[in-house]
Amino acid sequence: MTAPLELVDASVDLAGRRVLENINLTVARGEVLGILGANGSGKSTLLRAALGLARLIAGQARLGGRDVGALSDAGRAELVGYLPQERRVGWNLPAWRVAALGAARRPPAEARQAALEALDRVGAGPLAERGVLDMSGGERARVLLARLVATGAPLLVADEPAAGLDPDAQFMVMELLAERAKAGTTIVVTLHDLTLAARACDRVAILAGGRMVAAGEPRTALTREVLKAAFALDGEIAVSSAGAIAAVRRSQ
Repeated sequence: MTAPLELVDASVDLAGRRVLENINLTVARGEVLGILGANGSGKSTLLRAALGLARLIAGQARLGGRDVGALSDAGRAELVGYLPQERRVGWNLPAWRVAALGAARRPPAEARQAALEALDRVGAGPLAERGVLDMSGGERARVLLARLVATGAPLLVADEPAAGLDPDAQFMVMELLAERAKAGTTIVVTLHDLTLAARACDRVAILAGGRMVAAGEPRTALTREVLKAAFALDGEIAVSSAGAIAAVRRSQ
């Protein structure tokens, strides 16, 4: 079966500096993959490279088995929905209209219905008629997540989808994405919260200095050695009655 997303020996330079080096990554259909790493490790660049938004100087990026460089914008939109880390909104549109942008390729009535359903899924149904510039940052984050869900694409890629949300909303976001994965959608997210990643992701890929230092199931990939190398943390992933937690402290 063709993988929804693949990177093969992928390298990226930005402003004359190597920011990704020989990344090999295959994401399976219906899994939740978390990309982890400290600030500046290359997480956002990896997502952009996989989607053809950052130029590779070596290697390949494939979506649905096709070279991303050969895809038109419309062809890419059929394969993947993308939520970037920067959450700028230029106009004070009602939330449902913003969410409907994710379904812009459908007839207007269908796009509206997809938007309303997506808003309900992210707990933002009551905000449907409110202008997005009149919302809190957390409310706006939910609306933009709804826009991503409304795409209906087989692959959803989100850069820090839980950023700006309070803890219960962070778990809601990841539970929602996990539900989409159970229905067959592939999910790729970047995360900073190690506990959230350990609980919500089927697999994680950990970056340090633009290189992948570990990949696998969270409890096996996030070893004490990897936590120290990637995050300068001394600790481990432990399991409590509430689930997996990251028990860490700053390395001395």
